[in-house]
Amino acid sequence: MSEMTRWIELEGAVNARDLGGVALGDGGVTKSGRIFRSDNLQGLTPRDVDLLVGELKLRHVVDLRSTPEVTLEGPGPLTRVPEVRHHHLTLFAEGGRYTDVEADTAPAGIDGERVLPWAERALDEELRVTGFYFGYLRDRPSAVIEALRTMALDDGAALVHCAAGKDRTGVLCALALEVAGATREAIVADYVATGERLELILERLRASETYRGDLDSRPADDHAPRARYLEQFFRVLDERFGGPRGWLAANGWTADDSAAMRARLRD
Repeated sequence: MSEMTRWIELEGAVNARDLGGVALGDGGVTKSGRIFRSDNLQGLTPRDVDLLVGELKLRHVVDLRSTPEVTLEGPGPLTRVPEVRHHHLTLFAEGGRYTDVEADTAPAGIDGERVLPWAERALDEELRVTGFYFGYLRDRPSAVIEALRTMALDDGAALVHCAAGKDRTGVLCALALEVAGATREAIVADYVATGERLELILERLRASETYRGDLDSRPADDHAPRARYLEQFFRVLDERFGGPRGWLAANGWTADDSAAMRARLRD
């Protein structure tokens, strides 16, 4: 395990880690204990809840799952903890029946102009994956902005999660780290760190009828987060909007929002 990933060992989740320890472009690293990321949380045990709420001072949970996912899987035990506020901000999953856990195996016939309207090139593997990521920004910009603002709140730690903690969570964390001034190399490294626990993640998801059908038809390696996917995501944002911050500003993100995120992850 690399030092940077800072895994949080839980009994009821397998892809939980701290966004602290990520290299900043002007030196130093992001602060630990401020923002966490994870896979789904409905399996958390009482010990997990005690660790997150008591020791790590978790106060905000940003749930990026779709409404069908929450309905089928349940909201999780943290919803019964009065100290924790829940923010359900679906990004409207595009892949599979209920979720985007199969974002990297989208149908070959997907409409490239619909998914990535500003890309005048063939819809190859990279664009199938990142097309889903741009779908979040296209379809639910207000949810993306609100999720980031919630992650930047300063009254305790925040945790953002989806099903696998890979795609939806990966995009939100990449944007947060970009605003905080992390290096692109370090942001990509945080994204691909999910691959260290991919087998455990898929084993957990396959135990659920909600996700099993999206996963069973392909080998585990097909679901791996690859550096080139996030690099392509950044590349198109750079070309189209002058970078992720340009897209954020075009959708209501303010200088005060950026200052809050930087304070959260840097100070």
